[in-house]
Amino acid sequence: MNTTRTTMHERASKNKEIVPDGYLPRIVDAQINKYLSLFGAVEIAGTKWCGKTWAARAHGASITYVDRGNNPQVIASDSQIALQGDRPHVIDEWQRVPSVWDTVRHAVDDAGGKKGLWILTGSSTPHKDEVFHSGAGRIGRIRMYPMSLSESGESSAKISLASLFEEKTKGKLEPCQASPSLTDLLEVACRGGWPEALNLSSSEAQIIVHSYLQSIFEQSIPARGKSSDIAERIVSSIARNLCQSTTIKTINADISGKENSQKIAATEKTIASYLNELAALFLYDGIKGWAPPARSPKRVQLKEKRYFADPSIAVAALGLSPESLLNDWQTFGLVFENLCIRDLLVYARALPKASGTPVRYYRDDSGLEVDAIIERTDGSWAAIEIKLSEEKVQEGIDSLLRLKSKLTSNPLAKVREPSFLAVLVGVSEYARQTKEGVYVIPIRTLGA
Repeated sequence: MNTTRTTMHERASKNKEIVPDGYLPRIVDAQINKYLSLFGAVEIAGTKWCGKTWAARAHGASITYVDRGNNPQVIASDSQIALQGDRPHVIDEWQRVPSVWDTVRHAVDDAGGKKGLWILTGSSTPHKDEVFHSGAGRIGRIRMYPMSLSESGESSAKISLASLFEEKTKGKLEPCQASPSLTDLLEVACRGGWPEALNLSSSEAQIIVHSYLQSIFEQSIPARGKSSDIAERIVSSIARNLCQSTTIKTINADISGKENSQKIAATEKTIASYLNELAALFLYDGIKGWAPPARSPKRVQLKEKRYFADPSIAVAALGLSPESLLNDWQTFGLVFENLCIRDLLVYARALPKASGTPVRYYRDDSGLEVDAIIERTDGSWAAIEIKLSEEKVQEGIDSLLRLKSKLTSNPLAKVREPSFLAVLVGVSEYARQTKEGVYVIPIRTLGA
């Protein structure tokens, strides 16, 4: 982000936004616009380098960079300084001075109902004792991810997730063609959706991802009072158990097992605290379980599955490359699943009537498991299986049909029919509808 800092605050030309050169529109832009009309301030939170600052600048009129030079010390002495500028005023990396949050909240209260005054960006969540109020009703919170394939131009987006939920298109899928290139899929999975890496090779992008992980282990984690060594081992364990609902006990065994040259003892409480810190840094997402009805206790009883914010993080944590993944089809399948979940999180959060937890997974006592359940606030839902190649598509179809039969065949259960069933595929050339009514969708044809 090549900007020239002249003062603490940067300002746009008269009546112009501070849109950075080369900004690629993001799906989250629509949500930012909507929230600016509803709230006095908006926070855009997400993984470092996912494009939060550029997105904020695309909607702002001026900006304060909290993390530059001696700004943290100056703003800590008087957090009102960070709020000065043409509005909407962007406050970048506000969490470096947590008092900014409460200052913005009070300023919104004093603004007499005015909307869209400030945009905050943050790549971590401060500890609870550093922020004294949630900001509910005053500050709208938006989660941002690295670029999905449709945002980076590597999906045609001919098939819209939103349209699949619409009644007028229910049961209809216009066939379309996608690139079946395995090499390209390997490249985008290893390169990731980092805006500054889009024009790089996967090997060059992996250098950036390794640097990102090192900054977490050497700077972010110690700043939060934790051991970089333990954090690095836990991240490696998440990578080894990618897309799984791994227990804390298993993670503890990973980091302190006999295979480690230096044995590390940690209690389950300690491991849980590290997982909380890594989640607060938006390094990974915990995907929760799903069961109808909405008040089912299984939704809280099922352990969450863990996915990195971007598949390239898993590749870096495992020390892999496109070449090594090509020879490890099983691991590549997990990395591909992580890619699909990243994209589904982006698309599902943009849905009309999107729920607060729009992507979940299904698992029951019989061993039936479905990778993703997309649920909306009106009770409509869809089930999606993720398969790397066409060879496994029928397996995904069978699981989806079994789920549908199990949930909807009992009229007393009153579970509504799914809006659609779909198999997301990596190496596949054609989007289509099968004779069973299930959609087969190459990931490089899907969009919001």
